[in-house]
Amino acid sequence: MLSAKGSPFSPMTPHISLPRLSHTLPSGTSARFGWAFAACLLMGLAVAVWAQVEGDRGIAPVVSSSDIDVGGIEVDVRADSAEEAREKGWKEAHRKAWEKLGGPTISESELQSLVSAVVVENERIGPKRYIARLGVIFDRTRAGRYLGEGARASRSAPMLLLPVTESGGAFTMYEVRNPWQRAWAEFNPGTSRIDYVRPAGAGGDSLLLTYGQTGRRSRTWWRVILDQFGAADVLVPVARLRYTWPGGPVKGEFTARYGPDSRYLDGFTLTADNPRELPVMLEQAVKRFDTIFEQALADGKLRPDPTLNLGGGGDVDPALQRLIEIGRAIQRRDAAEETGEIGPVPGIGTPPPAATPQPSVVNSYVVQFNSPDASAIDSTLAAMRATPGVRGAATTSIAIGGTSVMRISFAGSLDQLAAVLRQRGYTVQEGSGALAISR
Repeated sequence: MLSAKGSPFSPMTPHISLPRLSHTLPSGTSARFGWAFAACLLMGLAVAVWAQVEGDRGIAPVVSSSDIDVGGIEVDVRADSAEEAREKGWKEAHRKAWEKLGGPTISESELQSLVSAVVVENERIGPKRYIARLGVIFDRTRAGRYLGEGARASRSAPMLLLPVTESGGAFTMYEVRNPWQRAWAEFNPGTSRIDYVRPAGAGGDSLLLTYGQTGRRSRTWWRVILDQFGAADVLVPVARLRYTWPGGPVKGEFTARYGPDSRYLDGFTLTADNPRELPVMLEQAVKRFDTIFEQALADGKLRPDPTLNLGGGGDVDPALQRLIEIGRAIQRRDAAEETGEIGPVPGIGTPPPAATPQPSVVNSYVVQFNSPDASAIDSTLAAMRATPGVRGAATTSIAIGGTSVMRISFAGSLDQLAAVLRQRGYTVQEGSGALAISR
């Protein structure tokens, strides 16, 4: 103990008593400060959410076509000039694509009349030589009579597509534009047996459809999302990309999964020589996935999960609903014991009475509509979702200033849907499994 002028004091820092904040602020200032702080916090949160959805994020899918598409045709021809070599190469591609389809022998002029388009996948043009990889699209209406196609195989229920990319340990889906998303957006599923529902990934889709959603098992979450996009189940093609070194080969490990429980279907591996060849590898992977999904459909695996049935009652998971029923049955039994009326109680020891089935067939139809601007798209979607019998409506192709396409889930036939839309003031033109509407 030290002392100064006879007064003892401790070498430790003395305790200083501070006044309370409430004593130093005027009345009501603390409450106003708290409200101001909360308002600033909410504004910051709103800015953060807007930053996540703003920007050019989405990639609109191409319009599906039912024409016959044959890709990967290699040609290498020579001629007296570059123009003649290119023309000769295209004719050779027509013939090779026709042979690949197993078509009969027909004249050159007949074959030319069946071709509706040629897709240039890669080409090199020299003074007298033409080397290319081409795709040939045949008109199904004209080519079908030569190919002897019978009735087309039944298609799957609408399947929501969630393409997942894993690169460098980061899993992404629609948060940012990526090559895997673009490969699926450019895929033409017109001839596939799988009815793909491909979101554009713009706006709120980047917040709703994330990699975390694929790991959820709650049927409530899944039913809300599937109902928004008019789908019955989900497909998850996963692409894991491994870059060996800058400019070097890119290895892709691909896994096909489906359903809310992420069930495994199949997997394969592809390799691109360099990053420039990555789009070609991903295009091949998309076609492999389509083959896997079609085979799963043929094997009876690719059927909508019954727990995701949009026609079911309530938004409670089946297991939770069963627990609620058991709890209510126990309460009824306890009440019966108290009143002396003891007897069999439904739900405990005895099966509950069978509910009368309510049949409801929900079909999926394509509807084309004019979309001069974004507000017209929003208003048309809102009108379709408010139409009686419509279970869901989602755009599959957006063309501002042109004709956009949506897919509608409707409890009824196509003629019934057309009649309902006419009653609501639309001019309706009916086609093969599709409608075109206008005001």
